[in-house]
Amino acid sequence: MDRNILNTELGAELIKPLCALHNGHDSDGFWVEFEQLGKTSRVYLPQSCDEFRHDKAGLYTDLIIKGMAQRCRWIPPGIFCMGSPSSEKERHDDEIQHQVSFSQGFWLADTACTQALWKAVMGDNPAFFTENENNPVEQVSWDDVKNFIRLLNNLVPGLGAQLPTEAQWEYACRAGTTTPFSFGETITPEQVNYDGNVPYANGIKGWCRERTVAVKSLPANSWGLYEMHGNVWEWCADWYDDYPTMPVSDPTGPETGSYRVLRGGSWSNHGWRTRSANRGWYAPVNRDNYIGFRFIAGQS
Repeated sequence: MDRNILNTELGAELIKPLCALHNGHDSDGFWVEFEQLGKTSRVYLPQSCDEFRHDKAGLYTDLIIKGMAQRCRWIPPGIFCMGSPSSEKERHDDEIQHQVSFSQGFWLADTACTQALWKAVMGDNPAFFTENENNPVEQVSWDDVKNFIRLLNNLVPGLGAQLPTEAQWEYACRAGTTTPFSFGETITPEQVNYDGNVPYANGIKGWCRERTVAVKSLPANSWGLYEMHGNVWEWCADWYDDYPTMPVSDPTGPETGSYRVLRGGSWSNHGWRTRSANRGWYAPVNRDNYIGFRFIAGQS
């Protein structure tokens, strides 16, 4: 396969903090090295991808799966403060702040999995809101999603698809922010699909769409990820439990539990439920029309 390792054409904007240095190939695959914020990183291209590109949000690549394209954004390694401060309005006690370090970056789908992609892999469409196949798939349990990921990895050997950990999800959602939302101190229905009749922290009332919207209908965060707040809750890999209080590195959550973590809130939720730090949980066999997922395509 002819792979264009770093493409800055087609109108893609060169970002000053991101400087490509070298690219090449080794036993682990195709890679590009770049300097960002004074550090040099090597990023490998996942299987099924043709090229690296970058724009104002950073590096990205497109997975092609049975003719369906899924863009994945490079989420660089780093350190952030997970959870919410005690001063954050409408927070819950299970959001204890603690430092999380990531030694490795990862490729994260820029949207929730669509009904079209689910159908391409699974051959069916379990969703309730089926008017547009670009809407996120919902009514999928954690167990259903793990089966999807297993089949996806069989279709694309070496892809290494998986659910994000809860820490990876919040890190990507925040995109470097420390406010309740990646958009700032509050949100509006123009930014997030939620029940605007009950806004965050007694803010200005909006409206409720009472359904999902197509992915990429609403603004992305600064790392190029769409609908991390609202639209559908997103399954994470972890069992739900209390957070640690000490700094942790590359956390994967508890080894056992009764409920799996959900993040992001949905079209049916009040504003506070869609905050970056808010945590949800559900039995892994349960399904609802407000629950979907996005996946990681390997790590580097």
